[in-house]
Amino acid sequence: MANVAPAAGMLGLTGVDAKLEALAKLEALSEELGAELARGKSDRYIRRAVRAWRRGDLAGAGRAAMRATEIDDTNPRAYHILAMYLERMGHMHKALVTYERAFELDPNDPELLINLGLMAWNLKFRDGAAKMFRLYIAANPDSPLGYNNLGTVQSEMGDRDAAIETLKNAIYRMPNQSILWNSLATVLAESGRAEESLVFYSEAIRLEPTFARFYHNLGYALQHLGRLDEANAAYDKALEYVVDPAEIRETNHSRSLCLIGMGKLEEGFRAHECRRDEQFRAYVHHMVEAPHWTGEPVEGKRVLIVGEQGLGDEIMFSEYLSDVQRLVGPAGKLQIAVDPRLVSLFQRSYPEAEVGSYEDRILRDKDGDKHLRFIPFATKDGQPDYYAWMASPLGWLRKDLAAFRGEPFLKPDPKRVEEIRERLAAGGPGFKVGICWRSMFIDVKRAKYFSALNSWGALLKTPGIRFINLQYGDCAEEMKRAEEQHGVKIEEIEGLDLKNDLEGDAALSANIDLMISAPTASAAIAAAAGTETWFLLAGGRSWPQLGTDYYPWYRKTRTFSPASFGDWDELMPRLAEVLKGHAAK
Repeated sequence: MANVAPAAGMLGLTGVDAKLEALAKLEALSEELGAELARGKSDRYIRRAVRAWRRGDLAGAGRAAMRATEIDDTNPRAYHILAMYLERMGHMHKALVTYERAFELDPNDPELLINLGLMAWNLKFRDGAAKMFRLYIAANPDSPLGYNNLGTVQSEMGDRDAAIETLKNAIYRMPNQSILWNSLATVLAESGRAEESLVFYSEAIRLEPTFARFYHNLGYALQHLGRLDEANAAYDKALEYVVDPAEIRETNHSRSLCLIGMGKLEEGFRAHECRRDEQFRAYVHHMVEAPHWTGEPVEGKRVLIVGEQGLGDEIMFSEYLSDVQRLVGPAGKLQIAVDPRLVSLFQRSYPEAEVGSYEDRILRDKDGDKHLRFIPFATKDGQPDYYAWMASPLGWLRKDLAAFRGEPFLKPDPKRVEEIRERLAAGGPGFKVGICWRSMFIDVKRAKYFSALNSWGALLKTPGIRFINLQYGDCAEEMKRAEEQHGVKIEEIEGLDLKNDLEGDAALSANIDLMISAPTASAAIAAAAGTETWFLLAGGRSWPQLGTDYYPWYRKTRTFSPASFGDWDELMPRLAEVLKGHAAK
């Protein structure tokens, strides 16, 4: 190659320097050509990866993408596909790092911005997800995806006003994008504004009448409004159009709860078995090798019943366990696996059964996290003849309302009952009302179902009432604020751990005249022990009501809801008048 003359303004080069410069240029050109060849070979593996992905061979796609990165570690598309593979396999943190590497190499790839945002979102890095979606909007202002995802993330972060503003602005820009109408409706529904959401869901359906998820979401909103017949029709419509297997499972699950809430118990409990599909998002694999009990005769058999769906549901579902005890007979054996905190209370309540606890673990492997439930006390001497998830036998033991007897079925410890009775007596006379206003686990989505204690002012000022705290978890600050705000005193049993000492919770419940509570574990304990219980619902009908205006599982219950969803300021003065009359009787 000929020597290159020095550029204007540069010092001239010696002959040796010129030769060195020429060699350097040759080397640079060679490296450039090598890089191009490497990129070409790397791209061939990317094409292989894409073809493998499209035919469902994810492992092949992952191998091809990995090979592409080995050939050319500056190829952003190779890292992008590899990250997608790692995410699908459940290796979330590895996927995030790989997405970030792809982003470093090509920060302007719009699809990468969306996928990186979704990955961060799945890992609960919501600020990072919002940043990616904003970058996508800046690069693609006429695409609905960025606005849709940003609005949804803002809603999950608790900034509902910002989410609504994001989605409204996007709708003004793109009024024919059905996904934006659906997302705005969902934000409104999650904010407790289900009635408003119906208009926006209807518009989404008008724009895209065969999109299954819109009907599912509409059903969700209608269900929260207590319009269960309409909700069920929406779920049925969703199932006409749904294609994705995961979406089918979700819709069937929502529909099953709707049917139970409508009072169609046999059909609803049967449909609710969809939760036992191993692909269902909340599936828990039970480490039991026995066949699942489906109603076969079990006289003389050993039958294991395993609690599920949370502490309150374990208590509620156990209403039928005395029937199973009769079915196995004196020659059989009933085993009951529950939350460790319930073992002694259940053992006393079902003395002929063997009661123990389950142990939950998470197994992490290449296919993602698996939730395992071990029941060592029930399997240490061999497998039972049958086992069942606790809600399953409802399908044949509680086919209609007449099967619910409404009798107390939990028996508190008599010694603890007497001990707490003496401690309460020291506080003087008065109608004793236990209160519990929320679940212990509240996130942005769940918050709409529960009232804040400071909204209970009208009720707490009811004359002649002694209010007793039955709220579990750390609630000292809430109680202090409410007492200062309303000038009332909420009594506590000093030293009683209402979260972990459920025997103490049951004994306290047995000593009050009435329980007023959100649908929580404390309410379930009180009602199951025979204490009259009033359930406070944010709105509509909940599925445990089984199509009634009370909770048939328990002896004596009532339900109260605001005139509008979550309007606790409207409900509490009305409830105070009802309580005043009730206490006077």
